[in-house]
Amino acid sequence: MANHNLSRLTEDVKREISAALPAIKDKRVSGEIVSVSRVEITSDLSYCKIYVSVLGDEEKTEGAVAALEKSAGFIVRRINARIKMRKMPKLIFLPDNSQEYYEKITGIIDSLHIGEDKNGGSEDENNE
Repeated sequence: MANHNLSRLTEDVKREISAALPAIKDKRVSGEIVSVSRVEITSDLSYCKIYVSVLGDEEKTEGAVAALEKSAGFIVRRINARIKMRKMPKLIFLPDNSQEYYEKITGIIDSLHIGEDKNGGSEDENNE
């Protein structure tokens, strides 16, 4: 049951952080398309990892993470006003590199398909 409550709390925190993003006046956040891709809260409510992604390059993502770290107090107040928790976790903002990882894996898979064509096609063609 506690796991269900933690997952619901995680989604609530993600929603509140996403709603707070437009109110942040730092140009590294307000001037970019910033999204919260994932939130992880520890079971003892000590830490909350927030994975942030920005449309563009990795440098913009790092800038947005730095701006959000500076705005952590504002975000904590917004969360406290809307969600009642026993303990407010320490917010840790991290860049989400899943898009780069996806592109790397896609490139590897594509290179395997290219190598397959160079070896004479598929197995069905070789059996005929």
